[in-house]
Amino acid sequence: MRPGSFVAELGSTVVVAPHPDDEALGCGGLLALLGQTGNPVTAVLVSDGTMSHPASELFSALARRAVRETEFRHALSILGTDAVEPLLLGLPDSRVPATTNEPSFVQAVAQLQDFLIAQQAATVVVPWRRDPHPDHRATSHLVQAALASMPNPPRRLEYVVWAWERAAPADLPTAADEVRGFQLDIAAVVGLKQRAIAAHRSQVAPGIFTDDPGGFLLSKEMLAHFSGPYEVYFEALVP
Repeated sequence: MRPGSFVAELGSTVVVAPHPDDEALGCGGLLALLGQTGNPVTAVLVSDGTMSHPASELFSALARRAVRETEFRHALSILGTDAVEPLLLGLPDSRVPATTNEPSFVQAVAQLQDFLIAQQAATVVVPWRRDPHPDHRATSHLVQAALASMPNPPRRLEYVVWAWERAAPADLPTAADEVRGFQLDIAAVVGLKQRAIAAHRSQVAPGIFTDDPGGFLLSKEMLAHFSGPYEVYFEALVP
């Protein structure tokens, strides 16, 4: 278990979230601790978040995007990490590009790399490379591609979200991944993390997009994974 004071050594940090709420669920504690250190910290939101309730007629896709981006900003403010304007890539939710064959992938990689350079990022925090959601894996690919051509790439920490619920054996780390796993003590900021998760009102019952009963809401069982006094990370040992 690494103490909360560990985050002070991360320097300028950029957290990359596939969807609005991943930043609070996967690394809300780390963000809250960073917010108390005075280290520069900001966030990247990869997708537009519109597909949690695609059948809503009361809220158009543009309206759903606006709601979720507002929730994202609110969560960052609760965590004390909203001093710098986040980068909103606006890629299609559930269809984040994952390969260089897609022009939007190349464009997003360039935007992400420019942002990391502008923020003088010493650390980037990104979903676990095999977190079992296609957008999470695509986000990992985007970050990896951005780091690959940087002469001095930042330190990379990887967090888990869906692995708690859906991981198959092949999704778990192996020696070939060259990562070191650790737990981070977030006991001092659990309350802030829970407030940040709750800020994503559209994703927790009773929700906001109530005219789509088949839409997505975080279950109590899922939320329980993120209520404890620690977070799990894997640190890449090679750039």
